[in-house]
Amino acid sequence: MSGEGQRPEYRLLAELEALFDHLLEESDALVATWQASGAAAWSFAHDSADAAWLRHALLDVWYQDGQDGRATRSHVGLVAADETVMEAVARVNATKKAFAALLAEIRSEVPTLIPEIKAVLPFRHPALHDHLRGTGLARLHLKQCWRAIPLAEAPVARVRLAWYASGRSIKRLTVREAEQKLRALDSEAPHVRIQLRRLAGIPDGEPLAQVQNQAPLMRANLFYREPLEDGRSRRAMNIALPLFVPSPDGRLPDHNLPPSHPPATRTRARRRDERLEDTAFLPSLRAYRYR
Repeated sequence: MSGEGQRPEYRLLAELEALFDHLLEESDALVATWQASGAAAWSFAHDSADAAWLRHALLDVWYQDGQDGRATRSHVGLVAADETVMEAVARVNATKKAFAALLAEIRSEVPTLIPEIKAVLPFRHPALHDHLRGTGLARLHLKQCWRAIPLAEAPVARVRLAWYASGRSIKRLTVREAEQKLRALDSEAPHVRIQLRRLAGIPDGEPLAQVQNQAPLMRANLFYREPLEDGRSRRAMNIALPLFVPSPDGRLPDHNLPPSHPPATRTRARRRDERLEDTAFLPSLRAYRYR
């Protein structure tokens, strides 16, 4: 953007609309290319892994009623792909990346445009919008638009799928940052005043940890037929969309069937290096002290 100044809103919206159109066309072309190849597929949650299932998985870009804005729906499966199909996946992912980059630019420069984007884009595609008739205004789930399709970079001998239910992100907070966040809530509220007093009782230089538990997700462990150029023979990746695996003969690698639901409790042993106290020091911020 340097040197050209900020583009007007209508230009940004037109560029995003063009990318959205391109994304849908390329996704449809990917499904058609895979269907024509006659290769195998497997779906974790559906009996038949056919072209209709794959199209739904790749074009599921809507919020459902009551869906948490931060949550995304997953469509776990495996798709055997020849070279032509893998090239089609790469094209879709490149467009998704461009869509995400333009969206990030809009968020930082014209955030007020986001609600319009969510409302306007769906109506450009009546076929996409048909299944929402009668449910009121369709709302586009932007993250579900741009999340990448997972793919293996080389032929795979076997895939082991397992739920990962103990993920969490930990962000360091300074005492000053924690104070600012608490005051932004409502510094007159009794529970906030208690936490501010608690915060005042620790050294200014003590780091705190802000913890966000992550929703359970499916993790795929890939075991390659031959070691990669860098010597690795396996790879783990989280998969929220069908995983495309290179397969010249159209067959799927050996794979397991994980449980239908994630475990109710944490499955991994606590890491020995887990240094956070058990109870939150500042509950309103999910902030913990280090032991």
